[in-house]
Amino acid sequence: MTVDDVLREIKGKVRGIVPPSIEITDVEFEGPLLVIYTKHPHKFADDENLVRQLAKTLQKRITIRPDPSVLTDSKVAEKKIKALMPEDAEVTNLYFQPDIGEVIIEAVKPGVAIGKKGSLLNEIKKEVNWTPHVIRTPPIQSKTVNEIRAFLRTVSEERKDILRKIGRRLHRGVSDNEKFVRITALGGFREVGRSCSLLHTQDSKVLIDVGIDVSSDSNGSPYLHLPEVLPLETIDAVVVTHAHLDHSGLVPLLYKYGYDGPTYCTPPTRDLMTLLQMDYLKVAVADAKKTPYSSEHIRSFLKHCITLNYGDTTDIAPDVRLTFHNAGHILGSSVCHFHIGEGLYNVVFTGDIKYERTWLFNPAVNRFPRLEAVIMESTYGGKEDHQPSRKEAVERLKDIVQRTLKYKGKVLIPVFAVGRSQEVMIALESLMRNGEIPKVPIYLDGMIWEATAIHTAYPEYLNNHLRSLIFHKGENPLLSDIFERVDSYDMRQEVLADPDPCIVLATSGMINGGPIMEYLKSWAEDEKCTIAFVGYQAEGTLGRKIQKGWREIPLTVAGKMTTIKMNMNVETCDGFSGHSDRGQLLNYVGNMSPKPERIIFGHGEESKCLEISSAVHRRYGINTAAPMNLETIRLR
Repeated sequence: MTVDDVLREIKGKVRGIVPPSIEITDVEFEGPLLVIYTKHPHKFADDENLVRQLAKTLQKRITIRPDPSVLTDSKVAEKKIKALMPEDAEVTNLYFQPDIGEVIIEAVKPGVAIGKKGSLLNEIKKEVNWTPHVIRTPPIQSKTVNEIRAFLRTVSEERKDILRKIGRRLHRGVSDNEKFVRITALGGFREVGRSCSLLHTQDSKVLIDVGIDVSSDSNGSPYLHLPEVLPLETIDAVVVTHAHLDHSGLVPLLYKYGYDGPTYCTPPTRDLMTLLQMDYLKVAVADAKKTPYSSEHIRSFLKHCITLNYGDTTDIAPDVRLTFHNAGHILGSSVCHFHIGEGLYNVVFTGDIKYERTWLFNPAVNRFPRLEAVIMESTYGGKEDHQPSRKEAVERLKDIVQRTLKYKGKVLIPVFAVGRSQEVMIALESLMRNGEIPKVPIYLDGMIWEATAIHTAYPEYLNNHLRSLIFHKGENPLLSDIFERVDSYDMRQEVLADPDPCIVLATSGMINGGPIMEYLKSWAEDEKCTIAFVGYQAEGTLGRKIQKGWREIPLTVAGKMTTIKMNMNVETCDGFSGHSDRGQLLNYVGNMSPKPERIIFGHGEESKCLEISSAVHRRYGINTAAPMNLETIRLR
C-alpha cells in the first residue's frame, strides 16, 4: 500500500465523519501530523467533538488548518485580534504564518489571552479564520529564542515542504518481515561523552543522541561510519534527550553529510542546543581548531526540527511511537519512551536523569504504560558515589561563601551555562534573600545570562514550586536584581580590578576555556579567594587537576604558556549535580513501573557501568548489561 493509497483511504474516512456543510479542501501528512485544510475552520471550532472523533477513528495527531483562500488580510486580522484581546493579557507581539494559517500571539499573561476553556481563541478563529497560537512573552528577551523563531518564520514555506516529505516517508507502511528490535552502542558506553545509540527494527532506524566528546581530540565523535548507520538517508529519525554537547553536539553534522530527516526534541532543548552548538563553533574557531560543521548545518537542523512537549505521543517511524517525559536533568531534558509495533515492544532511553526534586525540576519520571527494556545512564553508579541532598549542598555552599566573604575574599564558581548555573543562582538568591549570607554582587559571565533567559521563556518546564511562584505570585528568583550580567570585556576588567568581595559564576564548568580563565589568572594567587566546584570535573581537564590539589597550574597568559601558583582555597560542593547518585539510580529502578525485563547501562566510566549493572541485577533480579561501544544487543 503506497502513501497515496493511505491518504486516499484517510480522505474517505474524513469525508465520512465531517458533515457535508464543512468543505474540506485538502488532507496531507506534515511530519507526524495529519493536516486537514478546510474553508470552514470556525465550524470545527464550534464542534469540539469532531476533531476528537477524527483522531480516535484515524489514530493520528490531527491539526485543522484554514484553507489559504479564507484567511482575512493580516492587517485587518491584526486590528480585530487586538480589539478582542483584553488589555490585561498584555499582548507584546503578533506574528502571521500564512503557510500554515497560524497567528502567533505573544502575551505576558497567556491564560488571559486564551480565555476560559479557550473561548477567546475560538472567537478569534471565527472572526478572522486564522488559527491563533498563544505563547508566553519571555521576561528576559533571549537573543537565541528570538532568532530561532524569526528564522523559522522566514523559512516557513521551505519547512512546509520538508514536513510533507517527512510525513510521506513516515507513513510508508510496515513490512511482513520477521519482527526484531535491537540496540547498537555507537558512543557513550563505558565512557562519558559522545552519547549515541541506534534503535533498529525491521522497518525503522532511529538515532538517539549524537553527541561529541569535547575533551577528546582523537575519539570525539560516535561511530557513525558503521554499515548499520550508513547511508544516513536510511535513518528515519534522530531523537535528542537533552541539549548538552555530549548528547547533541554532532546533530548538525548529519545534515552536512546527507541526512534530511527529522530531529525530535522538546522546545527548550532545541533552543539550548542551538545556543551550545553555536558557542562550540565560536570556541573552536577562537582556538584555531577545525570545526566539524558550520552554522549553515545548524540552520539545516532547525528547519528539520520537530518539537514535542512532555506527554505528547507521536509516530516517528512506520512502527515507532515516541513520548517524552521529564528527566529532571536540565531544562527540557527527556526520558524517551519508544512504543514499537502494535504492542510488540517498549524501550525507554533515560538520557541523563536526576531522581530527586531539585531547585529547578521535578524528579525524573519512571512510570510508563508499558515497558520491557531500559537504556540507562550510570555517571555516578560506582560503589562510593553518594552525593549530599540538595539541602545539604546549600548548607555547604552557605558555609563556603560565608567563610570567604568574612575575609573580604571573592568566590569563583565554575559552572556549565545550562543547568548548574541556574540551580546555584536560585540557591544563592534564597540564601541572600533570607539573610543567611551577606549581600554582595553576584556576577554572571559567559553564556549564563542567555541560558537563563531561555529558562525564563519556558517556565512550564520548571518544578511545581517555581511554576506556582511564577504563575500565581509573579515572582521568579532567576530575575532577582542581585544578579549582574558581565556583558563586555570592559565590565569584566572592572570586576577583576574591584577590591570588594563578590561572587562570580562563569563558564566553562570544567575550566577548559571561556571567561573563567580570566578570573583564575587574576585571583589564583590570592589566598583570601575561593574556587568552589559544583559540577562534574572530567579526567584530564584543568578543573579536575585543581580539584585534585595541584598547587601549580599551566595557563596561557598574553599568548604564552606560563605556570601560576594556586593559593586560593579549593572547595568542592557536591550535591548540585544534574545526575543521580548510586542510591537514586537504584531507587529509580526499584520504583519503576512496570518492572522492565532488562536494563542496559551506559554513560559512565567503565567501572561505574559494571558496578551499577551488577548491583541492579543482584538487588532486583533484572537481566542487566554494560555493553562496549560497537556492540549490538537484540532486545526481541
